[in-house]
Amino acid sequence: MPRSATKSARVVIAVDTNVVVRLLTGDEPRQTDRARHLFETETVFLPKTVLLEAEWVLRRLYRLQRGAVVRGLEALISLPNVRCEDESAVSQALAWGRTGMDFADALHLAASRAAERFATFDRALIKVAVSAASEVPVVEP
Repeated sequence: MPRSATKSARVVIAVDTNVVVRLLTGDEPRQTDRARHLFETETVFLPKTVLLEAEWVLRRLYRLQRGAVVRGLEALISLPNVRCEDESAVSQALAWGRTGMDFADALHLAASRAAERFATFDRALIKVAVSAASEVPVVEP
């Protein structure tokens, strides 16, 4: 049974990137407390686009290391009252992120499981996808 099917049937609230960033960084105490309260009391839906943007914001604007960002996002999606869009793809992308693959590339690739091939001009992505044993072959167009 999928993890999301075992969760409570409470009303679900989706969150924006800024709520995730406040929760993970604690950089604005009042907003951090409100974000923490939301995650503790509500069933929270995390769109994969929010996770994609949060990863970018945390690495580029906050200058956090890739490993710390991946660990934070993994902890976030593992919270018992969090529902993550396409959780298996997000988990796979985070796993590839732990090995050094860019999270955006990893998420695009992991979310493309229904495709026969993934086309890119990014030769580094092609190389890393082979070493990551992607289910979907990554090719040049």
